[in-house]
Amino acid sequence: MENITATELAQWLNDSSKKAPVLLDVREPWEYETCHIPGVQLMPMQTVPVRFHELEPDDVIVCICHHGGRSMQVANFLERQGYTQTINLTGGVHAWAQQVDTGMPTY
Repeated sequence: MENITATELAQWLNDSSKKAPVLLDVREPWEYETCHIPGVQLMPMQTVPVRFHELEPDDVIVCICHHGGRSMQVANFLERQGYTQTINLTGGVHAWAQQVDTGMPTY
């Protein structure tokens, strides 16, 4: 598992020469409703063990949560299931709101 900062992820998403990763938001629906990064796929952490097969094992998957703890656990879980390109967003959506989209609500 790798880690990526909010700024690095924003640069990647803005670079049209690079294939965009799958953005996997593992927070709860109420958290997603409060704020989220555009283009994320919501899969709350507790549903990952039964839903991870919805993801392609060869895709680059950036796991996202509030501060980076849950997403790190999910990225590690996906690696154990054979997903070879998992990345954790350090600082989570909170870091995104502070460093990339300062107009995004925080909680």
